[in-house]
Amino acid sequence: MNALEHNRFTRAWHDFARSAPRPRAILAISAHWYVPMTAVTAMARPRTIHDFSGFPEALSAFEYPAPGDPALAQQVCALLEPVEVVAAVDTWGLDHGSWSVLAHLFPDADVPVVALSIDRRASAGEHVARGAALAPLRDEGVLVMASGNVVHNLGALDRGAPDGATDWNTAFDDAARTLMTTRPVAVTELEHHPAYRLAAPSPDHLVPLYYVAGLASAAGSTAEVLVAGPTLGSLSMTSYVV
Repeated sequence: MNALEHNRFTRAWHDFARSAPRPRAILAISAHWYVPMTAVTAMARPRTIHDFSGFPEALSAFEYPAPGDPALAQQVCALLEPVEVVAAVDTWGLDHGSWSVLAHLFPDADVPVVALSIDRRASAGEHVARGAALAPLRDEGVLVMASGNVVHNLGALDRGAPDGATDWNTAFDDAARTLMTTRPVAVTELEHHPAYRLAAPSPDHLVPLYYVAGLASAAGSTAEVLVAGPTLGSLSMTSYVV
């Protein structure tokens, strides 16, 4: 619903895009392309994927017609060597993990977008290393956008607490913030946090954070909090910039 709503998260994303240099292209890493392989979208016109059900028709009808960038897709393949990367020319596209954020960053959909899958076979450390390997793209005007949730437990949602957080949500979110703002290379320590199983019952939504940590590590820097994100009791959408 963030694609359609205006809230503290979407305002932060909107304002960030207007304060940062305009990128020539975007590499999107979404929790919703979580598959047993590494792949990039290499088509000229990626389709908008509506990978959900039970939401308002306006969301199902939402389109984000950004162009692709096949040359950038090939560059991603080269940067991730020796990882085998599949160039997807007629499958996948842009899922809502990407376009719900991009809708506020670049609402005109006029910046080319390439999506990179999250390979569920890779370890946390390997994801951090892949994030670091992608760092040269930033020197060429490419915005690397990783989209997930620091805390993502849909089974424990409290819809009556739009700004609320369980104790374990707060503890895990705080631990992630400490690591990202002081020692991002050590972000994999989150897998040993007492609340890990509650915060990430499936790791797909946490893994994008590892890519941000890798980018920070490659730059010899730390991440900054763009907007703090506890919501609905069992989610955290804390957003970071490097």
